[in-house]
Amino acid sequence: MSTLLGYVLPGIPYGCDFALMAVGLVITFRTTGVFNLAFGAQAFGAAFVFDLLVRSEGLPVWAAFVLSVLLLSPAVGLVLDRFLFSRIATTNMTAKIVSSVGLLIAIPQLLPILFGGSPRENPPSLWLDQAHVEFRLFGTAVNGSEVSTTVITLGAVAALLLFLRLSPAGLEMRAVVESRRLAQLQGIDSGKVAASAWALSSVMAGLAGVLLLPLSNVLNPTNPLQFTGLLVAGLTAAALARMRSIGVAFGAAIGLGVAQEVLELYFPNGALHTASVNAFPFIVLVGTLVGSKSLRSLGFRADPMAGVDPPPPPPSVSIRDPRLDVPMKWGFRALIVAFVVSGLTWVPGYWVTPLDAGLVYSTIFLSVTLITGASGQLSLCQASFAGVGAFAAGQLAAHFGLPVLLGAVVGGLMAAVLGAVLALLAARISGLILTLLTLAFALMADTFLFQYSWSGGSGTGVSVPRPVMGSIDFTSNRAFLVLALVVLLLCILLVALVQRGTTGRFLAAMRGSEPGAASLGINLLRARVTVFAMSAGIAGVGGAMFGSLYSPVSADSFVYEISLAFVVVVITTGSRRIEGAVQAGMSFAIIQFLFTYAPSRFQGLTPILFAFGALNYAQHPEGMVEYQKSRWMMRVSRLLARVDGRRGTAPTALAAGAAGNGMAGGVVGGSAPNGAPGLAGSPVGLSSGVVSPRG
Repeated sequence: MSTLLGYVLPGIPYGCDFALMAVGLVITFRTTGVFNLAFGAQAFGAAFVFDLLVRSEGLPVWAAFVLSVLLLSPAVGLVLDRFLFSRIATTNMTAKIVSSVGLLIAIPQLLPILFGGSPRENPPSLWLDQAHVEFRLFGTAVNGSEVSTTVITLGAVAALLLFLRLSPAGLEMRAVVESRRLAQLQGIDSGKVAASAWALSSVMAGLAGVLLLPLSNVLNPTNPLQFTGLLVAGLTAAALARMRSIGVAFGAAIGLGVAQEVLELYFPNGALHTASVNAFPFIVLVGTLVGSKSLRSLGFRADPMAGVDPPPPPPSVSIRDPRLDVPMKWGFRALIVAFVVSGLTWVPGYWVTPLDAGLVYSTIFLSVTLITGASGQLSLCQASFAGVGAFAAGQLAAHFGLPVLLGAVVGGLMAAVLGAVLALLAARISGLILTLLTLAFALMADTFLFQYSWSGGSGTGVSVPRPVMGSIDFTSNRAFLVLALVVLLLCILLVALVQRGTTGRFLAAMRGSEPGAASLGINLLRARVTVFAMSAGIAGVGGAMFGSLYSPVSADSFVYEISLAFVVVVITTGSRRIEGAVQAGMSFAIIQFLFTYAPSRFQGLTPILFAFGALNYAQHPEGMVEYQKSRWMMRVSRLLARVDGRRGTAPTALAAGAAGNGMAGGVVGGSAPNGAPGLAGSPVGLSSGVVSPRG
């Protein structure tokens, strides 16, 4: 019994940290409609600042706590509400998720750049010291930090429950999340209610981060993944509470913390330890997301006044003057030829590698275009599928002598099978819950699937050799450039065929309204399995190419943060068009390469730039590049209209509409007046192919 208590009691403090995150997630979601995936990043930021104030600035612990948790954390929450989430429509769940993902990437990456990235061992405790204070409870040793974490958490949650029960804030908050506009008509200051909820949940995030510090023993500013356990357990406890009950979320979190510690007793090491302890929270999370009927409609909130939201902007290809079609089409083809010739001849050798990387990233990003742009589903595990392709190609080449290109195809098929299985698991869910399910898979791949020698090579990684086809050797980076371009064009052709075909029309209908698509007789399950399998397969092929370019690769090459970064980069550039994936891949690789010339602490700026760009998704869901391209198309149309006016000729409908009111006259849906489809411009669906952000 004493042995069991020795594992149960330490699990309670960890469960308390999980509880703070779960409670914060429930509060934010129930009051603002935002599932704040950046909660763990806020906790990391508060812990970082607390440690910095205590050890670098010499402030007392209580003063550092006040500044980091009671002042800075709610201030961050108020800023997020005022300048970001309050500007997003209640029904636009995708924009909320994308914005929180951008913050989850940006905050941990920004802090080391500002304050340095040296690891800090033995971080300070908020109340009782871990090393010098020890208690005995039923004969089991309990240190001071565990006692302080438990007591402070119980006090904070009790105070929160009393506040919500004894004040009218709860009713007002529920009214705001149902419809901010109707709540305002009833006299409720919805902005004030939402701001209060953000401040309150941010305090919980800061408190969770500060309390977790002494339990983790080290704070590594360059490795925010140490807060991954907090994220997973908080998500699981909030899901078990159906995102409704603070009390249930608190109890579920404590139970998760205790269960993980007890599993350590029965499976102390070896394969069973990895399979049980590491995978336990993910199994519970996936089971809850898939099996709970009450969670299936989570995130689908019908705002009675959502009809006043403006319609999405038309694609740039639908508003450009028809006279630009031929120059754009042939200009893209000339750009392809110039790219290949330059890469094989005069471009310096050190620039060829980032060009290779841009083509490989573009292939992987096509998977995001297919699943997010075509079907409207947000997947946060595309890097995991890429890892499956890379590891399969490497392992097949090493152990069975299979050619790398054939191994890439097999790896793509394996990733496609996993994608289909994931889609079948999510047969009855969509929206927010489907996104969380893909995030759970990415986290499970990081901490479990890729940690074996037969998969991710454990600590040594997996070597993926360069392909060889008979007498053609792609070992050199210049030769690999040609191969990467061919693979990219084949994947582009596949995605274009899907978008233009019957499957693409089904996916577009599903993106617009799943109930409406089902009423038309569209098999939603078949469409979802198809798009998930194809998207995962493309990511797997791209991952194999990535592994061959940067061999050897390990599990760290495909962590869940990279999946988040992939989604953010593509959405920032433009997720609905094929050219957006190409522009995103090339710009991401080139910007990364340029930052290698900067001091080491600034090399994490690349994902930060795209993450802050993703924060504009609510205002520009077409992507910043597509937005800028539309602006320039309108300017050119106005210029052509003025030229037509001076010549005395009748302007085209597009030019006349642009000159008259800045909108494309006569444009309906995704087609131009001349009958050009939304992907007109080239046989493979690239309307311009211009990599420059000015399009």
